[in-house]
Amino acid sequence: MRGVNEFITYLQTEKRYAAHTLISYKNDLEQFHAFCRDRGNEGMDLFFRTIRSWVVSMMESGYAPRTIHRKLSSLRSYCKYLISHGELESNPVDRVLKPKLNRRVPQFVDEKSINRMLDQYEFGDDFQGCRNKLIINLLYQTGIRRSELVGLGQDDFDPGKHQLKVLGKRNKERIIPIGRELSASISGYLNTRAEAFPGSALDVMFLTNHGKPVYPKLIYRIVNRYIGMITTLEKKSPHILRHTFATHMLNSGADLNAIKEILGHASLSATQVYTHNTFEKIKSIYNQAHPRA
Repeated sequence: MRGVNEFITYLQTEKRYAAHTLISYKNDLEQFHAFCRDRGNEGMDLFFRTIRSWVVSMMESGYAPRTIHRKLSSLRSYCKYLISHGELESNPVDRVLKPKLNRRVPQFVDEKSINRMLDQYEFGDDFQGCRNKLIINLLYQTGIRRSELVGLGQDDFDPGKHQLKVLGKRNKERIIPIGRELSASISGYLNTRAEAFPGSALDVMFLTNHGKPVYPKLIYRIVNRYIGMITTLEKKSPHILRHTFATHMLNSGADLNAIKEILGHASLSATQVYTHNTFEKIKSIYNQAHPRA
């Protein structure tokens, strides 16, 4: 039977999965393998009963339902891989009952707070300040993922057409329109970048203070710092700005399908989760405005 390492190599070379996704898949599969060993099986015991026992074990250990779903998804993908190579007849994961998921409403930052930060806060006129402000602005005005921002190249920005080319999940490329103000901010940053690092031959758009390509943890720290100044939300990650972008677009009357395309969602159901926030706003307006509410 083809092992986990072969499967991970397949995901990396054929499916072009991101590095952090590969790590998650490998960790999940190795955890299941360890569970099988504890039950006296050296290899992976890909039977329904064993997988069901694994789920029960995780639930008893306090794993969140969403985490269990993700781990089962990793195992399902591995089984599909084995089926495609004739090493498994059917997918045992499909028969396993999964814990019920509580629907999560995406958190977001209100418009006044975001505008106050971008319009009134002093980021600084040096390279670092210019870069940090653009990172916040870009994440909020386009809704791109942190990994997509890290992967942006200078050539992905078209100042004439006011648009960005983004490489998303599964290496899917999409074009995102941007406003003239954001386009001017990107051009201004690139000029500042060229002055700060005149000899740099790196194509990546965003650099560290030392002229190296930015990395995911740095983006998280920058966003966490500035979002922490304007909100008491528990989560202050770059993904909050993605949620904020989608929610503000919907609240302003944007078409759901258009938001789906900009976000790079594979299905409309992933985008529809934001309609809950919009409905809550409508309900609030109704309660305030209607005389009999």
